[in-house]
Amino acid sequence: MELYILRHGETPWNVQRRFQGHSDIALNENGRELAGKTGEALEDTDFDIIYSSPLIRAYETACLVRGHRNIEIIRDERIKEMGFGVNEGKDGPTLFADTSSPFHYFFDAPEKYEAPEGGESIEAVMARAKDFLQTVIEPKEKEWHRVLISGHGAVNKALLAVMLGREKKDFWTGNVQHNCAITVVRLKNGRYELLEDALCLI
Repeated sequence: MELYILRHGETPWNVQRRFQGHSDIALNENGRELAGKTGEALEDTDFDIIYSSPLIRAYETACLVRGHRNIEIIRDERIKEMGFGVNEGKDGPTLFADTSSPFHYFFDAPEKYEAPEGGESIEAVMARAKDFLQTVIEPKEKEWHRVLISGHGAVNKALLAVMLGREKKDFWTGNVQHNCAITVVRLKNGRYELLEDALCLI
């Protein structure tokens, strides 16, 4: 089985570099165009099924990538973005620059990151990613050939961390997944292998 792990298209908050998390922010016009062109690039790639975060930016991306093909899209709460609690909507660069903020460590030293009020820890998002893989994906290894997963920057890294056995300190290992980039992983005989990391198709 091959897993195509897709990050959603661009949103206004992406442009403004604001934390989105569980906030349900829709795609902007550029995001819709990116998703549509990504769908065109993948139109000859057959998917057995599509799983999407329930958040509108990921679900709309999944719909646009699917296009007119008859492929079921299932929304799953376990692959929605990491929750950032009271910091959702705030300016990312400002939080990263504040040495008193846990976000100062978010990318550079994730093992030191602590969840803000109302937010999720890295361990929590990895736990739900693991549950999704173990209960949804792995039982279908011999049945499905290719699955598209439409998610988000942090939850997609959580999926990879679980698949590849990465520790918390290595959470952000690998390439940065820009909007509508795809990471491809093969699941064979119960083992995951990274084939493509944050590939931009357009």
